[in-house]
Order: sequence, then structure tokens, then C-alpha cells
Amino acid sequence: MKFDETAPKPVIHPTGEATGLLPARESAGKPITVIGTEAIRDGFDATCLQQALNARSAPGVSELVLNPDAHAGYGAPVGCVLVSPTHVYPGPVGVDIKCSMSLLQLDVPVDAVREKRVRRALIDAIVARTPTGAGQGQRAAPKSRPVDVALGKRASVEGASAAVCEALGIPAHWAEACEDAFHRGHDDSTSALEARLDELLASGLFRNFADKMRQLGSYGGGNHFGECEAVEVGGDERSQEAARVFGLKDGCAAFLSHCGSRGFGNILAQGQFRALQGHFGTWDIPLPGGDRELVYAPLGTPEADRYLDDMALGANFATVNHMLINALVLEAFQEVLPGTQGELVYFISHNIARKEVVNYQPSWVHRKGATRAFPAGHHALAGTRFMATGHPILLPGNPTAGSVVMVAEPGAEKSCFSVNHGAGRCMGRKAAERALDQAQIDREFEELDIIYNARQYPKDEAPAAYKNFAEVLRSVEAAGLARPVAKLKARFVIKDSAKADD
Repeated sequence: MKFDETAPKPVIHPTGEATGLLPARESAGKPITVIGTEAIRDGFDATCLQQALNARSAPGVSELVLNPDAHAGYGAPVGCVLVSPTHVYPGPVGVDIKCSMSLLQLDVPVDAVREKRVRRALIDAIVARTPTGAGQGQRAAPKSRPVDVALGKRASVEGASAAVCEALGIPAHWAEACEDAFHRGHDDSTSALEARLDELLASGLFRNFADKMRQLGSYGGGNHFGECEAVEVGGDERSQEAARVFGLKDGCAAFLSHCGSRGFGNILAQGQFRALQGHFGTWDIPLPGGDRELVYAPLGTPEADRYLDDMALGANFATVNHMLINALVLEAFQEVLPGTQGELVYFISHNIARKEVVNYQPSWVHRKGATRAFPAGHHALAGTRFMATGHPILLPGNPTAGSVVMVAEPGAEKSCFSVNHGAGRCMGRKAAERALDQAQIDREFEELDIIYNARQYPKDEAPAAYKNFAEVLRSVEAAGLARPVAKLKARFVIKDSAKADD
């Protein structure tokens, strides 16, 4: 939706070094909580803030949080948290259902991947198993795992179940390192998902369903990536203990992945937007801020049930996609460096709605470009190995600035136990293509000895197209949301090579 560019930019009122409040329109309801230093707050553009105000005005919204990586998105800003005890909203989840991060810790010392020859061999071994690019599937990767329609349907309905993991060669115990290893339907059953998937297939929504299932175990385009990291655990006692619980190995290589539910999730999400927009049009229901991308459905209605089922199907696909990518990456390392062992540190989403307790009330917490952040002692971690430390938070910055593994602090309650999902864009893709210099981008990577699987690094994904990651992290720490446990420094990157080679 286009906004009036002549309208004054909404004013954020600072409440601390890295916190602020954005009053709701006409002061109707609780103000929006803003996380960010002054530099970050000043950097939010008017469209992002208008989208946040629109989302805050939607019926049933009890909380809205704007994280330091926030920027304009589809309906709601990327980098926001929306809470409701009564409604579900596709916009604050997004079109890439359960886009997520995962981290595979390897027992390989960083010195073992120091030589470019070894890193190039690893890149070749990985891309032979995990295709990149928006339309790519297993046909583009000769060593990928074959997934037929029957197995794809099971993965979409069951998520990372023991049977699905076994069929795909994924270590079944990796499910214990998932934020959510599986999602059920609106009535908390898998049968609801089976019925919904059958209904969708009968409707003709997926004319190429087999091709979508063959995208399991693949990276998409855009900001999705795979990245080999050098792990540097913090020297303080708390970081050392958290790293031990997480399974991080100081001085060893790890592999960080960012991707989601691929074409399958996108079709599900787009179908939901169309269906709900049609419903709003038929009944002449007013849209929040007049924005067609901010449709919603009251819980308990058929519309909400269908959305929750479709979201769960896409989320299950995304979960298995990540698990399979990590299994294939481990296999690639074992091909190049025989004897390599690896374990999943964590898998965590940043495009999902989850049922949680907020302010002592069961609610649906929608995180769009935002990550769950439960600290030590949080009731939802009971029975997991993370109860005494909090769970890992995987925050990608960019290859040249590095990424971090963090852990939540009790202060995360102010942000509905959420943090940003990364650095966040400060420049649109077309603007980056126009403004950035390809030679300078490639020179920066060369100076840091970071290689990649393309002739040139994609300009629209260059580090300069993203916010200052150090300032974003300073916002998170100064606001008391989370603290770093380990730094991750890129050794090589896998991106959408087809696009970069155009």
C-alpha cells in the first residue's frame, strides 16, 4: 500500500537508551514498544512506522513491538511482533511461512578450512546437494535426497517426525534442538492438516505440487543463504556455560542457514491473502489503515481455522527443509573432510504465529522478521536442556560484519520475549542495484578472505544494503533483551548463484 509521503513522520518518544514508545492512532490502546538506540530510531522510515500504526489499529491487537531491524514489509513491517488473544493476521507472519535460522556445529577446527582450495571443494559439495535460487529443486543438485509426493505430504503434515527424519536420513534427535519440530492443525491434530492438504490439492491450488515437494532440502533466492562460520565463544563464565549447553565449539567451524518454506509456503500464504481479501470485500469489512495486506480472522471462525492449518503445513515443510539442508551439509563436509561429525545447535523461526502466554493471557504471538527469546527459567523451556540458560538465539548480521549467537535476558519480557531476526534492510533491492559498486563489494570480501559460490556477490544482498549490525546489537543489549554468547565469522557463503551470475 502507498502512503502519503507528504504526511509528517510519526514521532517515537524515547523512554531509555534503546527503548521508545510510538503512540497508537488517537491514543487508542497501548502504545507500540520500540526497541532501538537513537540512531536506529531515527533510521525508521515513515512507511515502516505507518505500517506499524496500521497493524496496531487492527481489531484484537493487544501488543505491538517494533524491533531495531524493522523496515517496511508486506502489510506489517518486517521486524515486528504482534500479539492477539482473539485474532490471527497473515500480514504479521508474511509470505515466507516459517522462514528460519539453523546452526550446525561441526567438530572441524577452523584451520582445516583455511585453504581456499578446501573451501571451494566444500562449496561444490554443498551445492551438489542443496540447490539455490527461487525456482530450483532437486533436479539442479545431483546428490540431493529424492522426495516423492507421498513423502512430501508426510513432511508437510508431520514435520520433523521420527519417521520423516528416518526416510530423509536426518538424525531424529535433531528434533530436540528445534524451537518447534512440528506444528499441528487448528484443533491441535494432524488429521486436520491431512484433511486440509487433501482439500487444497483437490482445489487445484497446487498444479505443480510434486515440484514444490522436490524443493525440500534447498535454499531459495533473495536473502536466503548458507554460511560456513568460525565460532568464537565469549570469554566470560556465563558465555562459556551457555556455549557448553548449546553445544558450541570454540575455534571450530559451524554452518549457519537461512531459508523457509520455499514455493510451497508462498503459495499457501498468497492463497490465504486472496481468500481473506475476498471475504472482506464481500462483507465490506473495513481494513486497518485501508491496507488490503492487513486482513485478519477472528479465532474460532472457519477462516481462522483454514489460515492456522495452512500456516502449520507451510511451517512443517520449512522445518523439514532446514533439517534436510543440515543433514546434506554435514554429508558434504564428510565427503571433503572424512570423519567430520556435526550436531544441530538450534533451529528457530522468525516468520510464524505461536500460541504463548503474554501478560498471563493465552495469545497468538505473530513474529514477522522477529525471533523468540525465552530466558533462563521461562516456563515454556521446562523439560528442555535450555531451562537453566535460555535457548540459543541465532542472529545473522552480514558476511563481513559477522553474526552472533545470543541468549535472552529477563528484560526480554518488555518485547513479548522477542528480538530482531538480523540486521534488517536499510536500502531497497532496486536502490542497492543502482547505488552500490560491484567492484567495492567484491574487494571487501576478498580483503576478508570470504569466498562464495558465484562470480560476483549479489549487489542487492551486499552488506551495505543492511543496517549497521553493531548498532542493532547495541540496541538489543542496551534494552536488556539479550546478550551475546558467541561470534560467528564467515569463511564462505552460498547464495542464489543464478541471480548473481546474471
